[in-house]
Amino acid sequence: MPSEQSEQIMNEGIRVLKIETEAISRLIQHIDHHFADAVELCFQCKGHIVVIGMGKSGLIGKKMSATFASTGTPSFFMHPSEAIHGDLGMISKHDVAIMISNSGETEEILRILPSLKRLDLKLVTLTGEVKSTLAKRSNVVLDVSVKEEACSLGLAPTASTTAALAMGDAIAMALLQQKGFKKEDFASFHPGGSLGRNLLLKVEDVMHTGPEIPIVTADTPMNEVVLEMSVKKLGMTTVIDQNNTLTGIITDGDLRRLFKSAGQSGEAIFSLPAKEAMSKRPKTIKKSALAAEAIRIMEDASITALVALSNSGNIEGIVHLHDLLKKGAV
Repeated sequence: MPSEQSEQIMNEGIRVLKIETEAISRLIQHIDHHFADAVELCFQCKGHIVVIGMGKSGLIGKKMSATFASTGTPSFFMHPSEAIHGDLGMISKHDVAIMISNSGETEEILRILPSLKRLDLKLVTLTGEVKSTLAKRSNVVLDVSVKEEACSLGLAPTASTTAALAMGDAIAMALLQQKGFKKEDFASFHPGGSLGRNLLLKVEDVMHTGPEIPIVTADTPMNEVVLEMSVKKLGMTTVIDQNNTLTGIITDGDLRRLFKSAGQSGEAIFSLPAKEAMSKRPKTIKKSALAAEAIRIMEDASITALVALSNSGNIEGIVHLHDLLKKGAV
């Protein structure tokens, strides 16, 4: 049974989450033409989205800027204290500034407003005080006010920063949609991670080609089939007809089933032609397909290899699960 102290801890956690959930829910009523105007300013921006915030709002701003950048909108975060000591030179007249300040009276941000105005920058403000100094000097104001902070002392920014973060995500996702941003675009900005590998790696990047492809004909005796499979070490072989067209495959599993078949001696099996043991409807994939699609087919069919075909249907290679594992695509 939980102790009284544990109950208190859990209740506090629930209280905080309820307050922050309400803070986000209240934002829905503020998704209006002001929100659409903010997204449109970002969409029309010819330069960078410069996100500016101080303290905890600055940390939210860094995340917001990172989300913009990773979804195809050039962006960087600027610390207002650094801005007044030279970093303002990073901003051009083609940029749009998004400023985050719950009070709308953050001194460090107000000090750089004249410089931003001289550049004729469009300013979007996320604030809890829509009548603040910062709000009055902005082109678009987004209300991210909250009823209360989750901090029991009413001091630490909690619900307010959560609301600002959620509004930032809403802007970024609406902008993503406006730009027609696709999975492939996202992957191009994340080439180093598993996400990038899953979205960019293609079958042709990992498949075995040329002399590495195991090939026998429909009339090849099984002793030669086994030899071809052993030499190529892919646990299978393709079977082709006289026109070099794929007619089937033989896998290690097919061989095991063949040897288990009743009434067959080893010598008789080895004299059988390949067509007697092959699977006539092998799973295939286009060489231009994503590696992730190959993995899905293998998982669904409980197999470890696929024949890769060209657009015209010719055998181009073999993609094996082990190679996908080595590439980190799984």
